[in-house]
Amino acid sequence: MNECSPDLSTDTAWEEWGRRDPYYGIITVPKFRRVAMTDQDRQEFFDSGRWHLDHVLRVIRRHLDSNFTPLTILDFGCGVGRLLIPFAEVAQEVIGLDVSPSMLEEAKRVCDERKLSNVRFIRSDDSLSGLSGTFDLIHSYIVFQHIPFDRGREIFSKLLQRLRPGGIGAIHFLYSKSHYSDTHGLRPLAAADKFQRAKSTLPLPGTDPEMQMNPYGMTEILFLMQRRGVTRFYAEFSDHGGELGIFIYFQVS
Repeated sequence: MNECSPDLSTDTAWEEWGRRDPYYGIITVPKFRRVAMTDQDRQEFFDSGRWHLDHVLRVIRRHLDSNFTPLTILDFGCGVGRLLIPFAEVAQEVIGLDVSPSMLEEAKRVCDERKLSNVRFIRSDDSLSGLSGTFDLIHSYIVFQHIPFDRGREIFSKLLQRLRPGGIGAIHFLYSKSHYSDTHGLRPLAAADKFQRAKSTLPLPGTDPEMQMNPYGMTEILFLMQRRGVTRFYAEFSDHGGELGIFIYFQVS
């Protein structure tokens, strides 16, 4: 970690999302606003988690391990449990890790509704101090983008150490923004300065909490993977409204 204090404003903002509007904070579509969401919308929200898991397992079995059947799964940034429910249906033990107590409270309520007894919830910190053991699958989707890169890189390094031999990571990062086309995806210095100024500005009363969208330096991420013993990986690009990302699937030796 840097010697200076880490930027924790995004943690505070994420707890605000969990307290005010947790479903919209995860999928920013108007019908998932707390005041607007119907029972049908809520069902669609959780169905999307099952579709996502089906896709993840299909990719892993096609490109990395045809016989992959995870017994233990860690979901970093689990939010309200959108993916914990389908994870619990395929694994013996599932851990939901999130920095927001309000998100974890809602996730526990959702899992209790479904009588899922194989899911545990742990509040996250940068040291992953509440976590123990190793996992067959460590998953994180549209989460690291909300964490400043210096902090996220260190968290990712610690997650890598929690993969057991033969374990698989499925981790999503932002790497650039479509409007950086003039600089081939690199963030111009002026944009970096503007971003630093914007981070110090608190949301106005009555507005949504801040939602940082932080790109990651993929050279450093790939370096950490190779040093951990990853020899090959499969990647898919994502584009969420001009926020360009990469979903990396990899297996440790």
